[in-house]
Amino acid sequence: MRIDNDQIYVEDVPVTAIAETYGTPTYVYEENTIRANFRRALKAFSRYYENFRFHYAIKANNNPAIAHILRQEGAGIDAASVNEILLAKKLGFAGDDIVFSGNFLSDDDIKAGLDSGAVFNLDDLSLLPRLLKFGQPDILSFRVNPGYGRSNVGDYVTNAGPGAKFGIHPDQVMDAYRAARDAGIKRFGAHMMPGSCLLDPGYFAFITELLLDIIGSAGKELEINFDFIDLGGGLGIPYLPDEQPLDVEATAAQVAEVFTRKVGEYGLKPPRMVMEPARYFVGDAGYLVGRVHSIKNSYTEIVGTDIGMNTIARPAMYGAYHHIYVNGRESEDRRPLGLTGQVCENTDYWVRDRELPRDIAEGDLVVVENAGAYGYCMSYQYNGRLRPAEVLVNGDRHHLIRRREEFEDMIRDTYVPDGLDK
Repeated sequence: MRIDNDQIYVEDVPVTAIAETYGTPTYVYEENTIRANFRRALKAFSRYYENFRFHYAIKANNNPAIAHILRQEGAGIDAASVNEILLAKKLGFAGDDIVFSGNFLSDDDIKAGLDSGAVFNLDDLSLLPRLLKFGQPDILSFRVNPGYGRSNVGDYVTNAGPGAKFGIHPDQVMDAYRAARDAGIKRFGAHMMPGSCLLDPGYFAFITELLLDIIGSAGKELEINFDFIDLGGGLGIPYLPDEQPLDVEATAAQVAEVFTRKVGEYGLKPPRMVMEPARYFVGDAGYLVGRVHSIKNSYTEIVGTDIGMNTIARPAMYGAYHHIYVNGRESEDRRPLGLTGQVCENTDYWVRDRELPRDIAEGDLVVVENAGAYGYCMSYQYNGRLRPAEVLVNGDRHHLIRRREEFEDMIRDTYVPDGLDK
């Protein structure tokens, strides 16, 4: 995004053109930013560890056009559900390009996962006998909770450590791999979730060392090796104005040094190093464009827009910060204002006392930054407010990649039993 003479552009497309062509609210993604983010990170990690691959955690943004961009760049897929596996296969990913990292799986999930050929990444030892009841995968990974986690976007998304629901307790990891080995499985992987949106290179080295000590001990004692070790995601982007971007070069160097040293220390055959970020690739490539419809003077002044908790859920869910721009007014003086959507819930009052342009007015376009990850995919229908459109831009070109929902989408697949309509 850039601002030229107070006008906001997404790549080279003015947001006024987006609003005029597709309406508001609309999610807009910069294709060139996605590719640049992926290439920067891949270049860094591959420089320090040659046998490296990224998987894309498709839960963050499941639009097929976005996934196709990352497929072209060489990413695999990390899937959290069977439907994400089916989406990945529809996009052309092969079974072994997909890691199935679901949790608390049903029997139907397990059977569908086996049929798909995806690599199972089991979240708990209790799932192993249920998996083996339906079949034996060629390769099996366990997700390990390394006992520590950190988040830069709130405690609700600290995905490792004692408060997290994910992964096997460190004390149970040896038992998990022993049980899998004794069941006849020959090939293994390992995985962790280090945390969420982290900006400190040293943390990634620290958490990698924790994981390698846990699984390295298991590998050495059980005389097994790992085809791959997946260090998870967590590569962060700055949301707050004073935050600095992650130094991905320093992160890669520090992680590779620890990884290589620990693999040698435990006598493991050098595995493929894998990571499965999403936010780092797509987060800062996405924007949400909305319009001011009403300004209320009450106990305080509230700016009402068509952007709300139903279109971008993160602020209402856990107080996440997204920077806000107002087209045509970024050079103006500012004053504290509140921002709401149109949903009949007070949590839809999702920005309070934010310094916004003083003379913001009805009809102005509002642009929400860093909306490419966990934006549209977490939107929902409520109060009859339907999901927005999605648009991809490349230079001065723009393409609709998901149409705006209409009334018929709200009632599709609903049924009224005979007699109730009389």
